[in-house]
Amino acid sequence: MKIVVDDKIPYLEGVLERYFSEVVYYSGRDISSNIVADADALLIRTRTKCNEKLLAGSNVKMIATATIGHDHIDKEYCKEHGILWTNAPGCNAFGVVQYVLCFLSLISLKGYGSLQGKTLGIVGVGEVGKRLAAVAPYLGLNVLKNDPPRARKEGEDGFVSLDELVVKSDIISVHVPLNRDGEDRTFGLFNEGLFGLFQQPKVFINASRGEVVHEPSLKEAIKAGKMRHVALDVWCNEPEIDKELMELVDIATPHIAGYSLEGKANGTAASVNSILHFFGLGGGDKWYPSSLPSLENKITFGSSKNVEDEVLSCILKTYNIESDNDNLRRNPDDFESLRGNYGVRREFSYYKVVNVKDERAAACLNGLTFKVE
Repeated sequence: MKIVVDDKIPYLEGVLERYFSEVVYYSGRDISSNIVADADALLIRTRTKCNEKLLAGSNVKMIATATIGHDHIDKEYCKEHGILWTNAPGCNAFGVVQYVLCFLSLISLKGYGSLQGKTLGIVGVGEVGKRLAAVAPYLGLNVLKNDPPRARKEGEDGFVSLDELVVKSDIISVHVPLNRDGEDRTFGLFNEGLFGLFQQPKVFINASRGEVVHEPSLKEAIKAGKMRHVALDVWCNEPEIDKELMELVDIATPHIAGYSLEGKANGTAASVNSILHFFGLGGGDKWYPSSLPSLENKITFGSSKNVEDEVLSCILKTYNIESDNDNLRRNPDDFESLRGNYGVRREFSYYKVVNVKDERAAACLNGLTFKVE
């Protein structure tokens, strides 16, 4: 059997070769119909568009994407042609949460002020949104949630309309899938009309899909003073991003919000196990990378009297979001290379915070999943 693999999926060296007679690796954008014609399976990321153009006439029986997102897979075509597809829901969810909280910590310490009592509006309460909603209160944030599919299924209690969320929130963080049509269309969700509801400058974060935001309207909203701070990890037309928009936002990164080491390992493992299960390989064992890169994991809690600022400083010591911002600004045309050669980032749960003498701080850090001493 043959499997075609995106060469940027980590921790796979020698793994699939135990089960497949032929394993070939390509850049995700270079995987073509000629390459997959005689393949039994694909292991991909979002850069490979799995549609009729790629799959017609091929031998592909199974597609595994090592990502939460799956809008790059034509589900109808797969269904009609008996091709199973799987994604990796939740694999990098906390990596995205880390990204959001690092951005909020950064702006708080650089002049935005305390997060205590601010209202965070979470648009899209799936795997990422649920985790963000669970930990945000530990930083003193009030949470509003908008998720029409969940509200229809579970009842309106606990959810608000998008218009209400936009009006009442100080901070808006977007975590929806990209739906181009239908009742829950998210394509162009944040547009001139929605930005027009902003009654005071807000913090805006998009770590979902670029096309969820109408970028010309966002640029006009920023220029009109409707935004206080903006972080964009995702862009329309990636990797050919709007450089004018990049210059207007506070933090610009190359679609790496979920690129924690844990998130990458989880996505790879979920995909490998799906493939092994589908083809009846591996004896049902749950494969996981045997060794992961390590970093210094001890953080010393500061001694200042401002406990909130010390907690935010601990958050920022896990991930230098400004470095990713600087790298993209220096090399915006290297968007794909910056993604493909991303360094090691560990999530909060990897770190141990020592010298924590304040009970409130300890409770907060524990709630954020840090280990505390």
